[in-house]
Amino acid sequence: MLSALTLLLLLQLIGEVFVQCFALPVPGPVIGLLLLLGLLLWRGRLDDHLRHTANTLLQHLSLFFVPAGVGVMVHAARVADEWLALSAALVGSTLLSMAATAFTLQFLLRHRRREEAQ
Repeated sequence: MLSALTLLLLLQLIGEVFVQCFALPVPGPVIGLLLLLGLLLWRGRLDDHLRHTANTLLQHLSLFFVPAGVGVMVHAARVADEWLALSAALVGSTLLSMAATAFTLQFLLRHRRREEAQ
């Protein structure tokens, strides 16, 4: 489990370094996850240690929201001042995500039907 956690943290560190070196507008952990995806695709398999570590982290995922909640409470006055813009951003991004998901599902269903017809 320690080796898998080390791998995950190393990939996150590489992602952070990438973001800092190239001034990318993407969080370092996202780059780290993309690197992990590339590594898994290249290897073609998922080690049991990495699977177990990832499942353990996912079981405790709610703990990762505590710092974000504390940050919102610390900046409650700013949130109160900008509630309209935040609400519009939340509603707009939710609607865009739902639309993108629906279009993706339609595309994949059509693609699947074409493959089954052949």
